[in-house]
Amino acid sequence: MPRILHIDASARPGLAGRDEHGSHSRNLSHRFIHRWREERPNDPVSHREVGLSPPAFIDQRWIEAAFASEARRQPWMADVLAESDRLVDELVAADVLVIGSPLYNFGMPAALKAWVDQIVRVGRTVDFDPSQPEDPFTPLLADRPRQAIILSARGGEGFEPGGPLAHMNHLEPALMTVLEFIGINRIHRVAIEYQEAGGDLLAASVANANKKVDALADQLLAELADTTAVPA
Repeated sequence: MPRILHIDASARPGLAGRDEHGSHSRNLSHRFIHRWREERPNDPVSHREVGLSPPAFIDQRWIEAAFASEARRQPWMADVLAESDRLVDELVAADVLVIGSPLYNFGMPAALKAWVDQIVRVGRTVDFDPSQPEDPFTPLLADRPRQAIILSARGGEGFEPGGPLAHMNHLEPALMTVLEFIGINRIHRVAIEYQEAGGDLLAASVANANKKVDALADQLLAELADTTAVPA
């Protein structure tokens, strides 16, 4: 039974189209989860509200604790790393990671970056071996197949791969770099654009993204059914 970790990173608490100033990325992530649970209602889903309850930023004490050797561990370090441990445990347990995030000023929201900094941990999600200088990192989440779905919303347009502003999109590429670094390599992405333009352009983009989200959920559900089917 696959476990799903659902992360929302928008600063907007509501849903676009229903709540004033609601979030489009939150709409996409909730749509994916709803589609999935229609087919598999018993799959456990954990929802981490990063946008409204951001993780703590890492500081000097966090860094000291995270990189301390066994011989130099001190009791206070467990308290400093407690939040990080909870976030890492959630991620390690998940088979499907669903991230809903807006594009803020060409990159990820600070709250989502705080989550990233908390979950990239030597000894927890990646190993480091200085004796192998050419390839010192080993991703620890490559121990089993995992999927990541990045569902985003942008004010402008043209930020998709191959688009005229793709070089200015530091949301999905940055997330993909992080996820691949820790061992999550099957990554899918769907985005809404034209939030600033609004009107018919936004409506068409929303409709297109909704179709892609539904199709992606159906595709992954079909793949899951194939892998779990019992031979006759």
